[in-house]
Amino acid sequence: MQGKNFFPSSSGFTRHVRPKNGENRGLFVAVGRFLGVPGKRICYNDTDIIFQRGRFFVDQGQMGALKKESLERERIWTKDFVLICLANFFVFLGFQMTLPTLPLYVEHLGGNDQLIGLVVGIFTLSALAVRPYAGHALESRGRGMVYLTGLAIFVISVGSYSLITSLILLFAMRIVQGAGWGLSTTAAGTIATDLIPASRRGEGLGYYGLSGNLALAFGPSLGLVLTEHISFPLLFSICAALGLTAFLLSSLIRYKKVERQPGKAAAVKWDFYEKNALKPSLLIFFITVTFGGIATFLPLYTHEKGVAGIQWYFIIYAAALMLSRIFSGKIYDRRGHIAVFLPGTALICAAMLLLSWLPNSLALFTAAFLYGMGFGAVQPALQAWAVGSSPKNRRGMANATFFSFFDLGIGIGAMTFGQIGHWLGYRDIYLIAAFSVLVSMGMYLWILRNEKPSRAA
Repeated sequence: MQGKNFFPSSSGFTRHVRPKNGENRGLFVAVGRFLGVPGKRICYNDTDIIFQRGRFFVDQGQMGALKKESLERERIWTKDFVLICLANFFVFLGFQMTLPTLPLYVEHLGGNDQLIGLVVGIFTLSALAVRPYAGHALESRGRGMVYLTGLAIFVISVGSYSLITSLILLFAMRIVQGAGWGLSTTAAGTIATDLIPASRRGEGLGYYGLSGNLALAFGPSLGLVLTEHISFPLLFSICAALGLTAFLLSSLIRYKKVERQPGKAAAVKWDFYEKNALKPSLLIFFITVTFGGIATFLPLYTHEKGVAGIQWYFIIYAAALMLSRIFSGKIYDRRGHIAVFLPGTALICAAMLLLSWLPNSLALFTAAFLYGMGFGAVQPALQAWAVGSSPKNRRGMANATFFSFFDLGIGIGAMTFGQIGHWLGYRDIYLIAAFSVLVSMGMYLWILRNEKPSRAA
């Protein structure tokens, strides 16, 4: 912007303009801050703008160009955003294909329920351990370096599964894969946040999450089907090839340059979390505990109960997740997390109670739909809350904090529920998971009571 008397003052060529529902809000707020003094005139992209008593006056002949520029600034579906979504889809597809098949592979190698829980848990704990470093590296070394390094580690580790014949080696490689997963997913979430306009962050993160949800719709079922026709080594090679595709797509993205703040290097060295992101991160922990129980033990539980259709569970869940995120992100942007969190967690809790009962396939499919609708609303809202409440130069660490708690919930859920399933049976896994969701709801109400609800911006 440049302050300049570009046109002669004439009431016949100007009119009062108000920002409409965020369409021009970012532009007009920026103009208002720049002007500062009422009555001052500036030229913005060859458009004459006058600020007088809280009102903007814009040359009518150039109003169309102004709106076009504003809409361009608010656009979500840029080339780079499409690329990060595609890359996220392929790496998640490879990951989701291993999710239900890895317990079968552990059994193939001679493992039991407890070992299955440990194999899943060690992966998530490894990802958890690397996320604080990933958050700092995103701010100091750049988005692209962290993301591509994480993807490379993921591809190599998954491809090496085809050579593993012992549980000890599998444990070791799961630690390596978890590190790559922690780097890549933390970076991807931060990159997506960089590319989404602030006024549409909830909506944009919902769309970004759909890329992972599409992979979830096909990945688990595809993995289970392939294990019936091909060997485990070939399955893992296919998963590695999908990760390689994500790597190639990611190399085409124009990454945002990091904004370094001089003089803070020593303090950052010991800073392993973003404090402004702690509340939504703690809430997501108690919710993803439930996912650890579903992803790890639901195939074994349905087999024990004689309930058919486990492959359809993941498809219905992913479809509901996508449906939920189409509208929940917009609701969040307009009304904040208070409008989506409690309804979403209520649906998740209902799904857990239904799974603990599980009389037939209809109950299984209904639980999948409820869980997908609930999780699809809650997860992007909490992520947007975590990022939006943190300083701009701390987005990487905010995402690292959020996904650290995300992973911790899955890891603790998988390992704890492995013991519970061994001692009490699979049914009690989902009763305890329902209680975990109630804890998150209680914590959220406590947060609302003790401070004014905030919405990510």
